[in-house]
Amino acid sequence: MAMAMTASGRTRIFSGVQPTGHLTLGNYLGAVRRWAAEDQHRAEALFCVVDLHALTVEHDPARVRRLSRQAATLLLASGLDPELCTVFVQSHVEEHLRLSYLMECTASDGEMRRMIQYKEKAAAQQARGGSVRLSLLTYPALMAADILAYGTHEVPVGEDQAQHVELTRDLAVRFNQRYGATFVVPKATLPVVAARVMDLQEPTSKMGKSHARTAGVISLLDEPEVVRKKVLRAVTDAEPDVAYDPEQRPGVANLLNVLAACTGGDPGRLAGEYDSYGALKKDVAEAVVETLRPVRERHAELAADPSSVDGVLRRGAERARALARPRVDAAFEAVGLLPAG
Repeated sequence: MAMAMTASGRTRIFSGVQPTGHLTLGNYLGAVRRWAAEDQHRAEALFCVVDLHALTVEHDPARVRRLSRQAATLLLASGLDPELCTVFVQSHVEEHLRLSYLMECTASDGEMRRMIQYKEKAAAQQARGGSVRLSLLTYPALMAADILAYGTHEVPVGEDQAQHVELTRDLAVRFNQRYGATFVVPKATLPVVAARVMDLQEPTSKMGKSHARTAGVISLLDEPEVVRKKVLRAVTDAEPDVAYDPEQRPGVANLLNVLAACTGGDPGRLAGEYDSYGALKKDVAEAVVETLRPVRERHAELAADPSSVDGVLRRGAERARALARPRVDAAFEAVGLLPAG
């Protein structure tokens, strides 16, 4: 299906964050900062706290609620402007669940089981002696519904989510072929400069918000002294010099990547400015503290007035619902379901 523009002639973007943990420096540098600085200005953009995805594993209901509110507040604190974009919570818009079932009916069992994240998360659950929820297998269908409900053209994602967008494309094409042109076929857009921030203690692993061990994870709301302590304790290597070699020396490369992302520099060139790890770590720590300072300060202001955040989310859900409902209704009709009276 052709990637038709919206009625306003603008590209439509959809992306989201899961409230499975505190948003991290990696989330901010790799995605959220770009959403605020670029995407909301160049396109008709929707940014969602995908709380339903947090239910695919064992969870504490109160924690999911708390982290959902915190994530929404941090998105706004990071510069997302509800006058420019739509910020909302996934579970507030029932069209996501309605369309999710149609995507399950379009996808195959084999496609779901090939998803790398399913294999990894299922293995981790089993290693802990837990059962694997069916929703962990089927959640790519919900993710496809998240995207397709809005006639999305572009999905800004990291490389780890690109496979899910490819599945979404396949499902959109298949649905359109079987039932008639209904969905825009979206594409994944990877950042031009990938600010992929790795765990400071395990630099071969992405800095993830759901990590059980947090010594190597910088959260957006970490106090400055906590940030400094984590950076100063970051893993480097046995070599005495500072050099940028992501393959052989991932710890040092990660620090240089973080410094480059915070200051707008080039990690390779920055390496030549340091003759000790101590000096590098000190500068990285201060750069991170200053990068996160306005986000933390704005978050404190917004958190002190939760009713204003509630209002943004309510209006965002209303706007999102109005955009999604006609397309989801059309999909229900296309597959042969009787329209509601």
